[in-house]
Amino acid sequence: MKRQVRKAVFPVAGLGTRFLPATKASPKEMLPIVDKPLIQYGVEEAVAAGVDTLVFIIGRTKNAIADHFDKAYELEVELETRGKTDLLQIVRNIVPSGVECVYVRQAEALGLGHAVLCARPVVGDEPFAVILADDLIEEDTREGGALSQMARHFNKYQCSILGVERVPKEETQKYGIVHPLPFANRISNVDSIVEKPKPENAPSNLAVVGRYILTPRIFDLLATIPRGAGNEIQLTDGIAALLGEEQVLAYEFSGRRHDCGSKLGYLVATVEYGARHPELGERFQAYLRANAHRLDPSASTTED
Repeated sequence: MKRQVRKAVFPVAGLGTRFLPATKASPKEMLPIVDKPLIQYGVEEAVAAGVDTLVFIIGRTKNAIADHFDKAYELEVELETRGKTDLLQIVRNIVPSGVECVYVRQAEALGLGHAVLCARPVVGDEPFAVILADDLIEEDTREGGALSQMARHFNKYQCSILGVERVPKEETQKYGIVHPLPFANRISNVDSIVEKPKPENAPSNLAVVGRYILTPRIFDLLATIPRGAGNEIQLTDGIAALLGEEQVLAYEFSGRRHDCGSKLGYLVATVEYGARHPELGERFQAYLRANAHRLDPSASTTED
């Protein structure tokens, strides 16, 4: 019987130091892209891929995430009293009916691999997805979201799949980089994976970016591998060990990725999503066109 991906793990226990002081008391995953927090985009992508159990690996300061996906009785009563039915439906449907949210506390920040390992009691002996919410990936109108694309290939090949994209050679030291062997269109067999190699040592420019489908064997490996870079349990090291036992594929998904873990990437995503927003898009585009001179730091601020 073929296995399907029904659970998605969201490692959201990080401190978000790049966005301080905004993230001092609020998780970076709750930063909004226009009117929706980053974490919700990831959840919607997971649900669209057929996921029905969302596993959030949270830290001490991440209660806002649980609050966001919880029922807000007072808010719903207030919206209903005021007749704001559109907003009421938005609030009620943040998590669709039939989708369960589970929260697991990561007591120590011991790396992404450790965060994934924390999900083991919930995931059990099932394949599962991992979504890094600060990698915001636009949905492809023909192929669907990145995780939906990967889930279709998992249904066919029944092995771990890493979401990858091609990055400039000079940026390989920011990512885990795979050594690919030909397999199928936009799919490669992963021969090896290297964490943040210098450009001259990188086996390719195919970078693993924030989307994974993994078999449960990864849990055994994460529980036994030694700590790696930063004295942390690295997911990349676990995947490297998995390569010695199982087939692992790299899939070049369709859809533009925004690195919202960086300030520039976050700003670019905000502008682009704002320009396409169904309510504000046209007016925002008009503002950008009319005020382009104000946004150009090289433009003169004096009048002739």
